[in-house]
Amino acid sequence: MGPRRPAAAPAPAFAARPSPTEEYAISTPRPPHPAGHRRLRRALTALSACAVLAAGVTGAARPSADDATKTVTYRGHTFTVPAGWPVVDLDQEPTACVRFDRHAVYLGTPGELQDCPARAVGRTEALWVQPAVATKASVTEEPTARVYRATATNEGISVTAPYGEDRAEIQRVLRSAGLPVAAARAREPAREPTTRAVPADATAYQGRGFDACTAPSQTAMNAWRAGSPYRAVGVYIGGVNRACAQAKLTAEWVQTQYANGWRFFPLYVGPQPASGAGSCQNSCASINDPASQGKGAAEDAVAQAAALGFAKGSVLYNDVEQYTPGGTLTTRVLGYLEAWTERLHELGYRSGAYGSVSSLVADLVAHAGKVTLPDVIHFAHWNDENTTAHTAVPAHLWAGHQRIHQYAGNKTETYGSVTINIDRDQLDVGTGA
Repeated sequence: MGPRRPAAAPAPAFAARPSPTEEYAISTPRPPHPAGHRRLRRALTALSACAVLAAGVTGAARPSADDATKTVTYRGHTFTVPAGWPVVDLDQEPTACVRFDRHAVYLGTPGELQDCPARAVGRTEALWVQPAVATKASVTEEPTARVYRATATNEGISVTAPYGEDRAEIQRVLRSAGLPVAAARAREPAREPTTRAVPADATAYQGRGFDACTAPSQTAMNAWRAGSPYRAVGVYIGGVNRACAQAKLTAEWVQTQYANGWRFFPLYVGPQPASGAGSCQNSCASINDPASQGKGAAEDAVAQAAALGFAKGSVLYNDVEQYTPGGTLTTRVLGYLEAWTERLHELGYRSGAYGSVSSLVADLVAHAGKVTLPDVIHFAHWNDENTTAHTAVPAHLWAGHQRIHQYAGNKTETYGSVTINIDRDQLDVGTGA
């Protein structure tokens, strides 16, 4: 049986306290007087939710629109957010992982060595504000990825505001800081690389690799290049259920790693079979319109890949978390992946798919010849065997250097004094058409 991905370890509790440098300040409005029993109950509910979130419990109920709020001021910009959202000062907590699968406000730039779990999937409402040189104020929305991106010129900031099921809530947060959400424009997907592309073999490799929730810093990549057995790295390039922010993942980062001998397997975390599939913890957007969502995911993945310099011919992998095969779920997953594969082919990219041998692989094998299969299979079975041969994958399928085996997960390894929580992979991927 394939692994059911273990739940991500709870994040450390971060106190909502002002920075000693007074770079940001937090205030909670006092309830209007007099306070009746109804308001008292509401305040106690908000305090209870805050305590649960501070304890790092996943899936706690968020405050509704009329519950208590607090204001967070950063570089002269003030945001009104639900009172239960913890505030993480990345200057004080440089190893904190910027994650979008839980409510939080992140302020500043992540440190060189973020402490992220290997397994984090899902999306909810959150806010990340960091310094930026902004030449003009702007707000754009990426509907497929469910995220707003904004810039402001006064004491320049860059804002990333993802949302899950409550788009209106994140809109209220942005409007509270004077960001014109009503005028937001959807970003057009790219069709060609928007930067210098890495060569065609960037997503081809035979040997050991690893994937991590967030792209490691240059310090970490250098240390692991010198001391680890790995030479390929899985990077999460996008998707509505990508949980970890990617502060280091840029076109320049990709170019540098390629020049240093690294190869890649780009992962895209689109809609899932169900909201609680695999590592989702009931926080994932799910497949409900397979053909449309598969096509949209492919177009968005190409846009993200092109912006990073992955050109036509690259393999892009759709991450499908574990589910119970059969009936409606199987129909949705296969329809979604077929649309993903066919649209990628139209755009000149190769299709990859990640999933457990007990769910996705079982469904693909059972329907071989009936649906369009992905070009490369990235199958998960945590049996600690670093080989791409497996009894669940027939020898005649994906036989021409078209396999990756994720053979261990949620492992913490240290090389050159740099520790990363990873999944281990064995690659056998060529440059075939």
